[in-house]
Order: sequence, then C-alpha cells, then structure tokens
Amino acid sequence: MTGFEFPLALFLLANLMPALWTVLGRPNPADPMLVALLFGSTGVGILVLLAYSGAGPALVDIALVLALLAAISGIAFARRAWNNREGDHD
Repeated sequence: MTGFEFPLALFLLANLMPALWTVLGRPNPADPMLVALLFGSTGVGILVLLAYSGAGPALVDIALVLALLAAISGIAFARRAWNNREGDHD
C-alpha cells in the first residue's frame, strides 16, 4: 500500500462526471448504455483500489459482481439492438 490508491480512486470518480454530463444531452439509445458500461468498469477499478488500500477484501467480491452485471447488460443490449436491426429489414 503506497497511499496512492485513494487519489487514484478519486481521479477515476472525477472522470465519470464528464461521461454523465455527455449522456444527459444525447437522444441516441446507445449512449446511455455505453455510459453504464463505463460506470461498471470504472466502478470495478475504484472498488479494487479501495480493497487494495485496506478498506476490506469484500470489496473485491462486490467488484466482481459489478463486472459481471456490466458484461451481461452490455451483451443483452447488443443482442436486443441486433434483433431490432434484423427486424427492420423484413
């Protein structure tokens, strides 16, 4: 533990704010999904950094669940978008 984990976690959290600001003005349905995936992956990074800094090993388990949920939601969105696109050609 170098003490660099907390500032790095705050930096990652600060990087999520422009993503949230971007999604508020976009009507495209893919943009909120991309931001949700960004929140998932950045959230995993923040939780792992906090677990490494000594906040608790249970945070690693929460990070793994968050990563799994982000992956499943991304796959579900892509599958639904793909099926909708194929239906438009009929």
